[in-house]
Amino acid sequence: MTGDEELARRFERRRGHLRAVAYRMLGSLSEAEDAVQETWLRLGRTGADGIDNLSGWLTTVVSRVCLDMLRSRTARREEPYGHHAPEAAGAGGPEEEALLADSVGVALLVVLGTLSPPERVAFVLHDLFAVPFDRIAAVVDRSQPAAKKLASRARGKVRGAPSVSGAELERHRSVVEAFLAAARGGDLTALLDVLAPDVVRRADPAALPAGVPAELRGARAVARGTVALRDRARSAAVALVGGRVGAVVAPRGRLLFVLDITVRDGRIAAYDVITAAALPRELPLAVLDAPAAAGTSTRAGAGGAPDE
Repeated sequence: MTGDEELARRFERRRGHLRAVAYRMLGSLSEAEDAVQETWLRLGRTGADGIDNLSGWLTTVVSRVCLDMLRSRTARREEPYGHHAPEAAGAGGPEEEALLADSVGVALLVVLGTLSPPERVAFVLHDLFAVPFDRIAAVVDRSQPAAKKLASRARGKVRGAPSVSGAELERHRSVVEAFLAAARGGDLTALLDVLAPDVVRRADPAALPAGVPAELRGARAVARGTVALRDRARSAAVALVGGRVGAVVAPRGRLLFVLDITVRDGRIAAYDVITAAALPRELPLAVLDAPAAAGTSTRAGAGGAPDE
């Protein structure tokens, strides 16, 4: 086996780890593949000689590539909350990306899209892949204390601040999950069970097909309107919306709509459907099941595949 073949073999052993890191940073499968390919090209130009920890070196490089891509997005002033250009052909299709988004967590991908590029990189590396802060500091070109602050600030945004107690939060969550399950199944009876008799649904006109009224009143009208749009519920996930349990509709992790839901007496009393572009600042998004900080453990691939 030649040196180039051996280097390619060692890289391929780590491709899955690099792809996982890049996807969580970028939220786009095709862009993640581009970042991994660029990392391979840089390794080819550098060679493995003098690299003591190939896995760590590759993770650092792919993270820097992703950071540059995120900053380029910001410079182009792309839409917030994960709005990207359509996926290019090649590297995985919509079905594969949908499965990948589900495995990571649709709500987490949406919330990661609200972070600044350095915050997102620091959070992904530390909290999801247990990369130590000295290496994160090198990636984001900050001091180690500053890198810790980036991750801490990002963690606070991801977790959010619930406006109700833990017990009430869980009760509201069960109601919203029941609503989403009934919506996905087009189950009119189950929807009527979870909607208050005088429930009100309001929606941005831009969030509705032509001819659908922006406001519906009463459980039966709202249930029927929900059934008519049940395809959307397939890409919906619970999330914290302004500190309350709500939902995001985000196919493949790309936010389209937010459901700002009011739960009262064990039923949904009202909900507003808000487009991503119209989401006000006073309704920050956060994750109900925020991942715990990984610390300095080696779980989730802090060093990737072991070096030979």
